[in-house]
Amino acid sequence: MCLQAPNVQLATKWNIIKMHDRVKSDCLLALRVPVGLNVCMSGSATSCEECLLIHPSCAWCAEEDFGRVGTLFSRCDLSQNLIYRGCEAQFIEHPRSVSSILKNTPLSSKSSGSTQHDVIQIQPQKISLSLRPGDPTTFEVQVRPVEDYPVDLYYLMDLSLSMKDDLDTIRNLGTKLAEEMKKLTSNFRLGFGTFVDKNMSPFSYTAPKYQENPCNGYKPFPKCIPSFGFRNLLSLTDKVDRFNEEVQKQMVSRNRDAPEGGFDAILQAAVCKERIGWRKEAYHLLVFATDDVPHLALDGKLAGLVQPHDGQCHLNDKNEYSASTKMDYPSLALLGEKLAESNIFLIFAVTKRHYVLYKNIRSKVELSVWDHPEDLSLAFTAICQDGQPLPGLRKCADLKIGDTVSFNVSIDAQNCPPQGTQKSFTIKPVGFKDRLEVVVDYRCSCGCTRLTQANSSRCSSVGIYACGTCRCEPGYRGAHCECGEGEVGTANLAACREADGKQVCSGRGECTCNQCWCFESEFGKIYGTFCECDDFSCARHKGILCSGHGDCHCGECKCHAGYIGDNCDCSTETAACVSEDGRMCSGRGSCVCGRCQCTEPGAFGDTCEKCPTCPDACATKRECIECHLFNTGKFTDNDTCQRMCKDEIIIKESLMLCLYKTENDCVMKFTYSEHASGQSVLTALKEPECAAAPDAATVLLAVVGSILLVGIMLLAIWKLVITIHDRREFANFQSARSRARYEMASNPLYKQPISTQPVETVFQMHGKSYNGGVH
Repeated sequence: MCLQAPNVQLATKWNIIKMHDRVKSDCLLALRVPVGLNVCMSGSATSCEECLLIHPSCAWCAEEDFGRVGTLFSRCDLSQNLIYRGCEAQFIEHPRSVSSILKNTPLSSKSSGSTQHDVIQIQPQKISLSLRPGDPTTFEVQVRPVEDYPVDLYYLMDLSLSMKDDLDTIRNLGTKLAEEMKKLTSNFRLGFGTFVDKNMSPFSYTAPKYQENPCNGYKPFPKCIPSFGFRNLLSLTDKVDRFNEEVQKQMVSRNRDAPEGGFDAILQAAVCKERIGWRKEAYHLLVFATDDVPHLALDGKLAGLVQPHDGQCHLNDKNEYSASTKMDYPSLALLGEKLAESNIFLIFAVTKRHYVLYKNIRSKVELSVWDHPEDLSLAFTAICQDGQPLPGLRKCADLKIGDTVSFNVSIDAQNCPPQGTQKSFTIKPVGFKDRLEVVVDYRCSCGCTRLTQANSSRCSSVGIYACGTCRCEPGYRGAHCECGEGEVGTANLAACREADGKQVCSGRGECTCNQCWCFESEFGKIYGTFCECDDFSCARHKGILCSGHGDCHCGECKCHAGYIGDNCDCSTETAACVSEDGRMCSGRGSCVCGRCQCTEPGAFGDTCEKCPTCPDACATKRECIECHLFNTGKFTDNDTCQRMCKDEIIIKESLMLCLYKTENDCVMKFTYSEHASGQSVLTALKEPECAAAPDAATVLLAVVGSILLVGIMLLAIWKLVITIHDRREFANFQSARSRARYEMASNPLYKQPISTQPVETVFQMHGKSYNGGVH
């Protein structure tokens, strides 16, 4: 049972009605149509094919006597509406997108020995899709990296003079690689090739004296072999001793500039499949060892090489690259294309632990799409080991060999190509030989068109009868082509008004034979029973109608798959929000319109990967350390500890990486790392480090000494300030004294130090006369 609108034009009230089984399957599509808007009836469909293009929920009634006069477009409606209004189910044209599996061989659990052609790592292998535009269909893809899968590893080494020290390092590399790779697979082959650079100026020494020995006159290393482009010294073989023998024979050469001709060598190793010995059923690894950057495309112009690389194999009978001095270096685009075609993983590495790199590569499954048609929209949902769907992701990491992961792939067609068009594309895991071939055709036509009649009597012999309607010849109109153009009456005008008081044909058309015939517009198409709709009055984004990601129907944007919003500017794709660790927005935000919106305080970056204030791995694993070793912390309860902390903890005597203080102010140290199997490993000390209590006398002396030191410093500063002040005052006094000038004679306050006063003196002598007298 579905909810249905008895009013077929407005669809605003809902009733529960009984419907045909076919209509029941359409309920989900019908419920996606916005309430209050019947997108099917508001469309511009005048034929069954046009109706199917409006919306995947739209159906067409091909019954001849269906509908009322004046409702030209009423045949295009929701399936349940058509049945409600009396159209029999057998006349309803409503094709749906379907998928059918053409080849579905079960996944292999383990490689089967020397013959690997029957190893299946992806299921299904071929599928056929019949798509109706706007009606997506979904199918499941399963991928399982099998155990004991064959591996071809080709070691490509730089033999320029700067690599002379590394040549000794790889003398026994073949044995080490074979021993480690046998832990992962019993079917392992090893090959070896070398390169230097183009033997022409200015890349190499070309003077006659350097032809046989480019190191002539170079005292630190006086003897070396002539320069060359690339040599395949050992095709892929399971005889490791042969690898060691070839390495023992090698001597370094010498080129002039720092960059090497490595890209020439990589391309030849990729395209010369038979000469190198790549097996179609094997996993291909190309280890590229060099100590400098390689030359790129257009560098060859320095030597007059203007011919671009043709991407073909050019190994001669001596297994040497014969076109080294004839063509330019390959471009990065060409190199990537050829490596992808040959399913080769290129590893830029030094001569250590290549088996770990292989193990890490094999622990990830990522789907890629080849020859993707532009009119098809693909959406992926990954279901990894935990069984949780991850929309927008097409890869799973941290897998063990033998694990099975699945991906739900949803495909939607954007439009209808010419009738009879068939397209195909390929889905394949990166680095795998296995692939899923997808063949697509389009369901854009109606079955009733096979019964088309020209000049039918049902159309007054002046029209074509198809799917219950007449397409009239020029000059005739009407449901049965019974009216001529220009026949208008007063009674007919009422049938061309949407409601009383409204304009005839909404003022955008003319009424003829009880029907509105809409005007043409330079902006787009005007349509609808009363010309009330158009395809250009919708919301825009940056001036583009429906942002270019939707179709305008009667003033509302109908977004294509993968976009939402009023103007279809919001993408639902989440691939750009996935961080390097595979989490959505690094677990610190949400993906909105294809971009991360960080919700964790302090987090920023395209995927919220940067967060200086966020807790790191040490902080997040602290509680597990405490509950397992000391029975403390938030997870003290045993059940909680076992449920929340499933990491393996290894106790060691000495370790320094992660630090935190316990409740007793002791310091606990531990490490957090990811095991190759994907499991987290915590390595912790056996006991926390607790510092001894400080000596009281030492603390007291330190405090007293600090106080005395501060006091002495304050006194010295005070003395310095006073001294500076006194000197400034004395200088001011001396300056003022030197400016004073006085005149001694004119100073009224000045007195001579010697004064003179007259004094009268009378001398009397008793008994003696002076001057003749007697006293």
